[in-house]
Amino acid sequence: MKKSLLSIAMLLLLATILGACSNEKSASSKDITMVWYPNESGNDLKAARDEIGKVIEEATGKKVEHKLTTDYAVAIESIAGGKAQLAFMGAQGYIEAKNKSETVEPVVVPSGISGTLEDAVYYSWLAARQADTEKYKTNGEFSIDNIENSKFSFVSSSSTSGFKVPSSSIISHFSKEEQWKDLTAEDLMEGDKFFKEVLYGDSHQGSAINLLSERADVAAFCDTCVGNYIELADGDANSVGATYKVRQDAAEPFNKLPGEEFTLISVTPVLNSPFVANTETLGEEDLKKIQDALTSDVVGNNEKIFVPEGSDVSGLFKKTAEERFIVAEDAWFNPIRELSK
Repeated sequence: MKKSLLSIAMLLLLATILGACSNEKSASSKDITMVWYPNESGNDLKAARDEIGKVIEEATGKKVEHKLTTDYAVAIESIAGGKAQLAFMGAQGYIEAKNKSETVEPVVVPSGISGTLEDAVYYSWLAARQADTEKYKTNGEFSIDNIENSKFSFVSSSSTSGFKVPSSSIISHFSKEEQWKDLTAEDLMEGDKFFKEVLYGDSHQGSAINLLSERADVAAFCDTCVGNYIELADGDANSVGATYKVRQDAAEPFNKLPGEEFTLISVTPVLNSPFVANTETLGEEDLKKIQDALTSDVVGNNEKIFVPEGSDVSGLFKKTAEERFIVAEDAWFNPIRELSK
């Protein structure tokens, strides 16, 4: 009897070990699926996506399949659930995915112009149509004082620079008033509370289109996601009061709005967006290979990934100085976590 029990125990132990090895092999042997937010899923960025995929394929010896989306939630669920092994997403999306699954970890983030994390930021904009800018001034200075009761466009409730950061700024600004002392992010998510009407663009491009097509009076979106479609018309880049116009040769969805102008009424720096991995389905070995490849000088100098300043090529990242990919730990994103407390 004892021998039988011992035999059964040994068989169970062996099955467990083989199962673990099988799962590890499955995680490290299958092709890699990379999911993209709606902002980076357009045809104009296909070459940029493919070039990053090529780097990953060469590093791992595996085929990369690009999964394009029209919804932030799909991308977040894909990486959290392990259906995708890699994703490029905002800090808020990463945090939401991490909350769903501890196996989600940052891989790299694009640096700032210094080549470090010190200035690894982009910008969250609140913008109004150029013709309406006088409505958003207080004592001759641009202000968000008058956005109350406007038609407002966010990107997605899971967007860092298209919801989390601007909603926090709005709450901070208006909660000083007795009427809005208990204002919450949930109050900003739908009309008839603080705003007259609330729209969602589902991408930064979509939110900007809501503004320029006059569906919204004010819109939140970021500089990097619309940078390929616009040019500076007046003022200093990424500063309050700067006016931008849609380029004559702008690709979809801006191709029907050439020359349309908007002005920034609020500008807030935001932590750069990470590439993230589901370490359970990707595997630690492939993660290390991908990190090493993306942080290499070769990739940092790849003009299809870091597009030189002044180039007409539509890319995901600009090369103005020392920009490159660098490793960032989970704790680096804590300032965005703090916005939810």
